Order: sequence, then C-alpha cells, then structure tokens
Amino acid sequence: MVLRGPWGSCGGPGAALALLRALRTRMLRQVLHRGLGTSFSRLGHFVASHPVFFASAPVLISILLGASFSRYQVEESVEHLLAPTHSLAKIERNLVDSLFPVNRSKHRLYSDLQTPGRYGRVIITSFRKANMLDQHHTDLILKLHSAVTRIQVQRPGFNYTFAHICILNNDKTCIVDDIVHVLEELKAARSSNRTNFAITYPITHLKDGREVYNGHQLGGVTVHSKDRVKSAEAIQLTYYLQAINSLNDMVAEKWESIFCDTVELFQKSNRKVKMYPFTSSSLKEDFQKTSRVSERYLITSLVLVVTLAILCCSMQDCVRSKPWLGLLGLLTVTLATLTAAGIINLTGGKYNSTFLGIPFVMLGHGLYGTFEMLSSWRKTREDQHVKERTAAVFADSMLSFSLTTAMYLVTFGIGASPFTNIEAARIFCCNSCIAIFFNYLYVLSFYGSSLVFTGYIENNYQHSIFCRKVPKPEVLQEKPAWYRFLLTAKFSEDTADSEETNTYESHLLVWFLKRYYCDWITNTYVKPFVVLFYLVYISFALMGYLQVSEGSDLSNIVATATRTIEYTTAQQKYFSNYSPVIGFYIYESIEYWNTSVQEDVLEYTKGFVRISWFESYLNYLRKLNISTGLPKKNFTDMLRNSFLKTPQFAHFSEDIIFSKKYNNEVDVVASRMFLVAKTMETKREELYDLLETLRKLSLTSKVKFIVFNPSFVYMDRYASSVGAPLQNSCISALFLLFFSAFLVADSLINVWLTLTVASVEFGVIGFMTLWKVELDCISVLCLIYGINYTIDNCAPLLSTFVLGKEFTRTKWVKNALEVHGVAILQSYLCYIVGLIPLAAVPSNLTRTLFRCLFLIALVTFFHCFAILPVILTFLPPSKKKRKEKKNPENREEIECVEMVDMDSTRVVDQITTV
Repeated sequence: MVLRGPWGSCGGPGAALALLRALRTRMLRQVLHRGLGTSFSRLGHFVASHPVFFASAPVLISILLGASFSRYQVEESVEHLLAPTHSLAKIERNLVDSLFPVNRSKHRLYSDLQTPGRYGRVIITSFRKANMLDQHHTDLILKLHSAVTRIQVQRPGFNYTFAHICILNNDKTCIVDDIVHVLEELKAARSSNRTNFAITYPITHLKDGREVYNGHQLGGVTVHSKDRVKSAEAIQLTYYLQAINSLNDMVAEKWESIFCDTVELFQKSNRKVKMYPFTSSSLKEDFQKTSRVSERYLITSLVLVVTLAILCCSMQDCVRSKPWLGLLGLLTVTLATLTAAGIINLTGGKYNSTFLGIPFVMLGHGLYGTFEMLSSWRKTREDQHVKERTAAVFADSMLSFSLTTAMYLVTFGIGASPFTNIEAARIFCCNSCIAIFFNYLYVLSFYGSSLVFTGYIENNYQHSIFCRKVPKPEVLQEKPAWYRFLLTAKFSEDTADSEETNTYESHLLVWFLKRYYCDWITNTYVKPFVVLFYLVYISFALMGYLQVSEGSDLSNIVATATRTIEYTTAQQKYFSNYSPVIGFYIYESIEYWNTSVQEDVLEYTKGFVRISWFESYLNYLRKLNISTGLPKKNFTDMLRNSFLKTPQFAHFSEDIIFSKKYNNEVDVVASRMFLVAKTMETKREELYDLLETLRKLSLTSKVKFIVFNPSFVYMDRYASSVGAPLQNSCISALFLLFFSAFLVADSLINVWLTLTVASVEFGVIGFMTLWKVELDCISVLCLIYGINYTIDNCAPLLSTFVLGKEFTRTKWVKNALEVHGVAILQSYLCYIVGLIPLAAVPSNLTRTLFRCLFLIALVTFFHCFAILPVILTFLPPSKKKRKEKKNPENREEIECVEMVDMDSTRVVDQITTV
C-alpha cells in the first residue's frame, strides 16, 4: 500500500507513522514554547502592574544582606583551597608525622623533608655575581645570622627569641643549617691563616667529622677537581620554628613577620647584596595580596563599564534614548552580587582572591540579559500600553534568558558539588550559582520594573534623562540650536505608518548593523575569506591544544611583585641543580638482613630501573642478595656507605625506628631514606610522574612503603582534580541541551549550539596555551564559564535563524543579526572594556583571569558575527518554500526559492518540477 496525499508518495505506512510522530513532537514543542511564552507574558504584565514593589524589594534585600559584611572573613589556608581535597598525600603525611616527628629529623632538616611547618628562609646573593664565600660576604652572612637569632617577639610578660621557639637538637640547642657551621669554620680557618680548609660540594665534612649535605644551601657553585668549591654565587639559610600549640604558632607567625622586616632592613644597609626572604606565611599573604592590588583597577573597570553601558543605550532621539537603563542594568548585576556576598558571609563562607572572577561572570551574563530585554522593547509598538509592551518583552526575551540561566546553574552547580576535588573551584562555583540565581530574579523584578518606568516616560514624550516634557516641533523651532539638539525627538504623528517600526533605527549600532555589516558579512566575495580564516583559527587552536600543560605551580596564583615570586625565581636560578628531597618510607617491621626479604625488596624495585634515582638502589640490593647472612648491626652502615659512594645520588640519609622485644632483641618498626637527584632543572611534571610510578609500585609490592615530599600534597591527583569540574560541566551542559530540545521549537537549535560551544572551547584552550596560560584551577573555572557565555550569545541568534520560514537563508541570517546583534555587541563592548584594566593588575592570578576571559569573549564574538552568519547561509536548515500543485493524474512537487529585495518584491529564482 502506498500512502498518497498532497505530498505525493511517502513510501508506505512506516514513513507515514514516522511523519506523524515527527509532527506530534513538533506540535508538542510548539505548545510548550507557546505556553512558556504566555506564562512570561503574564509575568511581565504582573510586574508592570506593581512596578514600585518589584523595584524596591531587591534593593531592600541587598541592603539587609549587605550589612552582613561585618562578619567578613578571609580564607587563610592556601592548602585548603588549592590542594586536592581527597589527596592520598595528606594521609601519607599524617603517617610520616606519626612515625618520624619533625624533632627526630634533627640536623637533617636541610629541606622540607616531611612538613613545611613554620620557618623563615632567606637567599643571599650579589648583584655582581660575587663569591659569597669570600671573607667580606662570609662575615656579612654571619652578621645577618646573628641578627636573626636576636629577633624578639614581645608578648605580655615575656619576650620570645629564636632560642625559645626553635626546634631543638639532642643537646637542647637550636638546630641551624649546617652551612652556618661551615661558614664559621671557614672564618676560623682564615683567622688562624689555615689554608688547608676546603669545602666540597654537594657533601662536605665538618670539624666534628660529620658529613653534611649543602646542595640546597650553596647555589651557583663553581668547583675545582675532587668537588672542591671554588666559588658560590648564592647561599640559603633556613630557620625552623616550633608550632606545637596555638600560642606557639601565634608567636612563630609573628616571628616570621619580624624576620622579613629584619632581612629587608639589613638589605638597605648592605646594598651590594640582594636578599630574598621567604616564610611559611608568604604564600598565604601573597595570595590574598591580589585582592588589595586589584582594588583601584576594579574601580577603574567599574567606571568604564558604567560609561560605556550608558553610551550604548543612548541615541540622538531624547525620548527613545535609554541611558538610565544601561546604568540600571549594571546596578541589577551589582545588587545580585551584593546579595550573594551577603548570603556567603551569613553562612560562614570566607573570601579568597579567586572571587575576583565572579563579578566578570555576572557582568557577561547579567548585562546581556538586560540588553536583550532592551532590544525586545525596541521591537514593540509605541502605540501599545506600557503593560502590553512589557508583557511582549517578557514573552520575547525571558524564555531564552531562562534557559541560559538554567545552563549556568547546572554547569556551576556540578562544579559546586562534592565531585569537585579542589576546594577553591567548589567554593567559586557555589558562589557563582547563588549570584546567578539572584541575578535572574532581579532582572525579572528590578530591571523589569525599571523598564516599566522608562516606558511611561517614553509614552508621555518626556526627556529620557531630565524627564521633562518634550515640546512639539513647531515650538522647538523657536528655541536656540543647542536646545533643539538636546530635545530632538520624533513624534508618532509625524511618522508614517510604514515607518513606525523604524523609530529606533537612529541608534548607532542598529544603523551600523542594518545598513552595512549584515550586507557585508553575507556578501558572496567575503564568505570564502571567512571560511579560510576559520580554517586558520582551527589550525592554530589545534597546535595549542596539543601543547596543553597542567599548572600546579603555586606561584601562578599570587601577585607578581611579592616575596613568593622573587624567592621562587632566585631558587630556580641558583638551586635547581638538585631536586627536592624525596622521602622513601618503609612503614612495616621487616628483617632487612634476611635474604628472602632482600629478594622481595629486589623484586618490586625492578620497576625503578627506568628511574635514574633508584638505579643505584637496585644495584646495592643485588649486592646484599649475594652476601647472605648479613649481620643486623652492619646493615645500616653498609646501606649508608653504599649510597654515599654512588655518583647518581647527591646525598642519602636514613633513619630507622627500633623497638625492643621481650628477649631484649631489637626489631625494626619503620625506616626511611631521603634521596636527592642531580638534575639540570627541577620540573614538577617529572616529580608528578615519579609520584604516580611509585604509587603503582607500592600497591603491588610485598613491602609496604610510601614516598613523600610536601609538594606532593598539591600535585597528588591534581590533573584529575582540575579537569573534573570542566568535564562534569561539559557533560551536564550536553544533558541540559538534550533535555531542552523538548522546550525549544526546533531541536536543530541545540545541535548548532553544541557544535558552536565545542568550537569555541577548543579554540580557547588552544589559544590560551599559545598565550602561555596553563590548565590550572583559574583557567578551568574560566572554561566552565566559557560554555555558558557562548550559549548566552549564540542561542538567540541560532533560534531566530532556525525558526525562520519562507525566506532565504541569507535573509534570515541578516534578520537574526538585526534582531539580536545589537544586544550582543553592547554586552561585548561593556565586557571587554571592563576586562581591560584587569590586564594591568600586577598579579599572576588576574593575568590568567584576563587572558582566559578575553579569549572567551573574543572567540565567541568571532563566532557570532563571522563564522555562524557565513556557515548558516549554506548549511541546514533549509529555508525553501514548498508548494503543491493539485493534479490527481500527474502528481507534481514544485520547489520555489524566493529572492527578496529591499522593496519586499518577490521573484521566483528557481523552479524545480518532479
């Protein structure tokens, strides 16, 4: 059976059923779309009926919640914010601290072996690359050391010095770096004219016979034969403090502050040397310093945005100009942000510098929503009542604004969930959700009521700024020229019916798009260049995408002119010859002297062969395996001597915890070894690879061991922790786009949105890599925002184009740009102007924020005004109008493509008969 109808042969009942299902789905979408439009229309009518309430309620709520700033708190723990929450390294650190407390490390605290704790550190170098081991600089460094040890912290009833809060040795004296003892012996040798005293590198011998490691204390070293030091360009001193209780911790924190002041004061009196102080509090202080150095730049940004928002809403017609709406749109965003901040303070939330990105998230979303409402207002008829015009605005713009707001809430909501392993990202997403939710409510209420008030002013032909009644044209003719210029307006009775809808075309942006840009971008000769430019864009984006690197370096989130940056730079310059100390901990009782145990250890250490740090360890275990029956008492000495003779290692030190049994024998409870590799440059990627490799080996080995370094707390699972919010947000965005396909009139809109978002995100990731932005917490949050920003700007354009019927694709591209292009352009200009001052903030955090947000705005703008307008002119959906010629004998299908000129004259361009 063949189903026949006006469409001809459809190929049978299966095709007919499929067609009926498609029609039913389409009708359901249209019903939902119209139902939501009707609901928003009624809401707009209700807001217009009670404008005073809806204007005052948001202001009162914001003021009440804004009063909670008296409970304002700042988050001080950088580790809590930026280290992965569910980090195995934190558990390992607790195990290490329980087995080997800091006090047990004694003189081996040459580096942060297991916990940074409280400390003060300083690098001393010279501007002229002088030898810091000569007599002048040696005396200078010892003088600085003496000044540091005399620092006093005044407390009621007692003055604390370094001797009161330092970590003590067995003889109850303060532990100081071994390099201080080396310099003292060097000074004594010079005083007694002894020339046989020599310093070797990286291991030297003290007068008491101890071998000490100085690889992290001497920098820029030049050596003679047999590792004898000829000169050293830098010296590093570290002073470790106790923090065993709250009082002790408070005193130690104050001591650190005085320590930095002492070093800087010493620097001023000795200008030939350069000193870089650093403490355990420096990272925290420099992270929060970004907020302080950003204040005046943010004020400049606010002034620029206010100015441009007013200009973008202004036009020569003093009645139809809406400068107050530009200002009130920005005020709407500000009130929503203030309300969210008040809720955060009331719920015990703490501020941190990553919150600097929230105002820009709000600016991009909130301003576009207000400008889109203003654009819809321009399309309403002036002879309608204000309530009817407001209802039409809500019906036209609120559906798309609601869907984009839902997208923000879902994507940031996923980021705010417990699935996010970085606390800074989770808090940022949570606060963004609160701010966006209130922004949506305030746009509906506060900005909607503002639109009502300006509508009444416009209907009464009052001046948009001064609210004065505009005189008739004949009255204005008698006034001065400046008066006529300020009160220029077009009266409806002076406008023909055919021109009534064009009263807003005198707006500069509307005029530019309609008269010039729309025709230019759809020109046949321009399209090939746009397509070629897009291919170039994809090529460079791919090149950057293949070079993406993870940024787990904490210096990327602090202000630039700070101690953290200066110290980190100096450390990389002078002390990168040797890697950070890696602790290798065996936390079970094993018989190291037993041959079978040696074989077990040998078995799992075979995996270390590819790691140069452990090659000598493997060779040594093989030697131990040959010498069976090794006495227990000789084991530690042989192990230590073997490592010290191995050239691959700069230094090896060990600790063994013993416990006595009932028969007075000694059992080994746990042991540790500290390994330092000689490297050309310390790379965090290499440490991360080492960590992951050893973790896998520890799971399969028969001997229970862990590896640890304090930096592992930040690097552990960092890649998965940082990428998880972006991955989850992308999945949630795709889910919401799929779900909203039943709410929009055509599912093809969401297909185009998905492709556009993918293109924008791909480009932003690629170009931010080329711009030297790493994939860290800040950039990932920006990428999550980029998904929503793209949908914000592209969804209305695509919706208008896809739903358009009867005319050609080119005609509907022009129409979509004319209807929504002005709102996109207005919000984009305000957004870019607001971002520009951010580029001047002396902070790495704001640098990342600016570059990512700028790329998101630029790439999205490029897609909205170039890529989509060109691609949509020759890709689906088709805009061909089909007509049927009713002839029962000869079934014909006639396809007409219409070309429409500016005079609305229809010309059949092509007729195809089947």
